[in-house]
Amino acid sequence: MKGIELDELMNRRIAPPVPLGSYPPSDVTFLLKDLSNVSLERPTAEREEAIQSGVHYSEMLPVEYQPTAQYIELFHETLQQSAEKVALEVAIVSEMIVAQRGTEDTVLVSLARAGTPIGVLIKRYIAERYGVELPHYSISIIRGKGIDENAILYILQRHGMDAKLQFIDGWTGKGAIRRVLIEACSSMYKKYGIILSDDLAVLADPGHCSGTFGTREDYLVPSACLNSTVSGLMSRTVLRGDLIGPEEFHGAKFYKEWLQTDLSNVFIEAITPYYPSVIEEAQAVAAGMLASPPEISWQGLRDIQSIQETFGIVDINLVKPGVGETTRVLLRRVPWKILVDTMDNPNLRHILLLAEDRGVPVEVFPGLTYSCCGIIKPLKGESE
Repeated sequence: MKGIELDELMNRRIAPPVPLGSYPPSDVTFLLKDLSNVSLERPTAEREEAIQSGVHYSEMLPVEYQPTAQYIELFHETLQQSAEKVALEVAIVSEMIVAQRGTEDTVLVSLARAGTPIGVLIKRYIAERYGVELPHYSISIIRGKGIDENAILYILQRHGMDAKLQFIDGWTGKGAIRRVLIEACSSMYKKYGIILSDDLAVLADPGHCSGTFGTREDYLVPSACLNSTVSGLMSRTVLRGDLIGPEEFHGAKFYKEWLQTDLSNVFIEAITPYYPSVIEEAQAVAAGMLASPPEISWQGLRDIQSIQETFGIVDINLVKPGVGETTRVLLRRVPWKILVDTMDNPNLRHILLLAEDRGVPVEVFPGLTYSCCGIIKPLKGESE
């Protein structure tokens, strides 16, 4: 890109962020337009029909699932049982980020909303371990529409062209968001000459599509259990031409009315006390992975093709593999059935509870790479 064009780009006036979310401001800055006063929620069945009829999912919001007391109890129990494991995986990812990028000019960029709690945990670990407070932003990325370029430009305006952006998400399913990120980084270079790394740091990578991860085990990351109440009370992100201007960030709602039941900071505070005890193991694991980088095989994407063939599902977007994605299907889509590797998998207790609550059949699918897979009900016939 010519220097003058780059200067113009860096001087583009972008609407500044407003305070959002229930995390302390020191933990994360949400680069999102506040749409809290806009009615965007549509009932699950109506939203599902709209999505499968061609309306983009980012143009409306699901009605947020209000968990039962039994489900909340299960969240707390799962969090207690897995807090040390999550801390270790956060530490492994953090050590890899620091080893590969250092701490100078590194900026943490979480992909809203599942990436945000993990980004907060990584920021906290690096601060405690290395004494450096890395900037941390949460921005929107949308399948079929791309990344929020205004958010990227805002970060570069604030931190300079030498800033090293580390993208962060919670987990991978079949790798759809990683593909969007790869395309977005390529687009930023072609359009503006801006070079970004498309490395996506995740806690769990059962899809085998990331090189920076804590584990490839398909287990329950506790933050996948809930929606906004574990993600800073933020909704999914929204992108609609009538709501978002050319110099504005993608939008989201801040559900202030649920502050009394918010568990976002409870999640963070349950995990951070384990940091000192996992440092040594995390360093060893990270060093091993850096010395012998794990293969990015996209194995998960290939594995779900057999599910498509078995059940005659044409649209791959109706197949959501992995514990995190299956949870999302049960919380905000119209599930057809849930496939599991085995009924006694301890990672699936919340899945079975949600399926029972919603009357969704659960089937054992032998040879499943993931712990489970959620299939969204095709509304125009199972094989269309």
